[in-house]
Amino acid sequence: MPKASNGVKTLKDFNVAGKRILIRCDFDVPMDEKGNILDDYRIKQSLPTIEYLVKNKAKVILMGHAGRPDGKVVESLRLISVQKSLEKHLGLKIIKADDCVGKEVESLVASLGEGGILLLENLRFHKEETDNNPEFAEKLSKLGDIYVDNAFANSHRNHASMTGICKYLPSAAGFTLAKEIEVLDKVMKNPGKPLVVIIGGVKVEETKLKLINNFSKSAEAVIISGLIKKGTQDKKIEFENPDKIIFPTGKLDALDINNESIKIFQEKIMQAKTILWNGPFGKFEDKKYEKGTLAIAKAIIKSKAFSIVGGGDTVDFVNKQGMIDKFSHVSTGGGAMLSYLAGDKLPGLEALG
Repeated sequence: MPKASNGVKTLKDFNVAGKRILIRCDFDVPMDEKGNILDDYRIKQSLPTIEYLVKNKAKVILMGHAGRPDGKVVESLRLISVQKSLEKHLGLKIIKADDCVGKEVESLVASLGEGGILLLENLRFHKEETDNNPEFAEKLSKLGDIYVDNAFANSHRNHASMTGICKYLPSAAGFTLAKEIEVLDKVMKNPGKPLVVIIGGVKVEETKLKLINNFSKSAEAVIISGLIKKGTQDKKIEFENPDKIIFPTGKLDALDINNESIKIFQEKIMQAKTILWNGPFGKFEDKKYEKGTLAIAKAIIKSKAFSIVGGGDTVDFVNKQGMIDKFSHVSTGGGAMLSYLAGDKLPGLEALG
């Protein structure tokens, strides 16, 4: 496993045997109102790092968050379902704490044997987490000897478990985080050409505009959704390389893209050697409006290009279609992926450096 980025250390740079390894995982998975997991893709991405630590006789302490409880205990956002999912996939017993800090948690950590796994409760039950409170970060740090960040999707957040904790412990990137950076760096710095970038979704955000303009310099084409195009028109925003920007024909705020648009997009996709896709095209969650997004997904797979797909809605869509393993790399990050590709500094990654 190579260095993650800018010389950031990874797990394999440390001797973890007998050490308490505190891992920030990405457990913010879709759940129903009863707390049942609807899609465990992100949980499965954490498994190689955990398995490596167990195999190498570390004492493994997992921490993460779910939802936005705003500093209050929300029963449906407890990580009980995450515990069950991890036990099923790992085939191992996992101890779960009722909190993420405090005497009880410290006692559970102290009794943890080599190869043992402890799951802490939802970090966001404490508002100090999102406030990046230094005292809270220090309390978390006392639970481990080495900190491992494996939560790429949260790396654009300046939170206690992402940045504050790095001031107190030696830090490393987990395997998922290191892989994300390796792949995204490749598409930014040395992609196979032609490169086609596909940016869907509904909002015209500063990060998306920056990303579109950045990639319009190096890509063969940047395909954008009708709503992004409409948003730029409404706000009188002009793209830097408009000749590279392709958007749907017809009504820009339509619930799906038309057949003419599908044909135009497919032609560009089939020419590509590298494809980056983030964001659906249309109201894909309604089956009668999924045609355009599904056509894009199928064209990417058929192209045989090196393909990167990211964004919560997009990943959820290809997963439900049973296509997730057909793409070269499926990113766990949505906003973090866009920010990184736009060239923004991500606090979680900066803290590791």
